[in-house]
Amino acid sequence: MKKTLFFTALLIMCLSTHVFGQARSELNFGFVGVNYEIPVHNDITIAPGAGTNLNLDWLTLAVRANYYFDNIFGLTDEAWDVYGGAGAGYAIHIGDGNDSSGFDIGLHVGGRWFWNDKWGIFLEFGGGSTQGTAGALGVTMKL
Repeated sequence: MKKTLFFTALLIMCLSTHVFGQARSELNFGFVGVNYEIPVHNDITIAPGAGTNLNLDWLTLAVRANYYFDNIFGLTDEAWDVYGGAGAGYAIHIGDGNDSSGFDIGLHVGGRWFWNDKWGIFLEFGGGSTQGTAGALGVTMKL
């Protein structure tokens, strides 16, 4: 039942992304989660999302803020992004055994490379205060 809840939450997140649509919005699909970046400044985004770990025994619903260091590092090539940020949310233990659900906060750093005008790949390192968050590898779609 808990894993069904997890996959339902991911589906709802994917289907509801157009509600927040803006010009530079991006949808990130990773092996263990999905988030939708909403630009609030040229270098800052916020991203509601959902994620899990590789064992599928955590569901973390969170909002993240990213700062893009492209201007500071002088990255003029639009194919590359370097970012870092923080996130906060709630991690729900959906596995068997000890239920240690609770508030989750974490930090992350990452990079992204776009191979064309719409699609890219990202790699991210970070973690949170529960086992429900970790780094990520996935694809990005510009909306």
